Amino acid sequence: MPRSNCWEIKKCGREPDGNKNGELGICPAAKDTSCNGINSGKNAGRICWATAGTFCGGRVQGDFARKSVSCMSCEVFKQIKAEEGAENFVLLKPGQVYQAVAK
Repeated sequence: MPRSNCWEIKKCGREPDGNKNGELGICPAAKDTSCNGINSGKNAGRICWATAGTFCGGRVQGDFARKSVSCMSCEVFKQIKAEEGAENFVLLKPGQVYQAVAK
């Protein structure tokens, strides 16, 4: 059974054929083909927290280091982590390095 991507869970309308493309544009998570298949998703739809420039919570989000706290409390992150299970869950994109940033 196919797993839901972030835009399907959030119903944001920012996927390629979404109803908010004209207003807000296509989300980077929906366009990032380099992540296709990660966490059983389409493009970066199931690793959106590691994708810079997503538009969640009414504003554009930064990179993983800046948005990790809000993303890890998001229902999308929690759902995907639970569905994939500890052995299969991918936190970062291949080659991505987490670096803490001072605020």
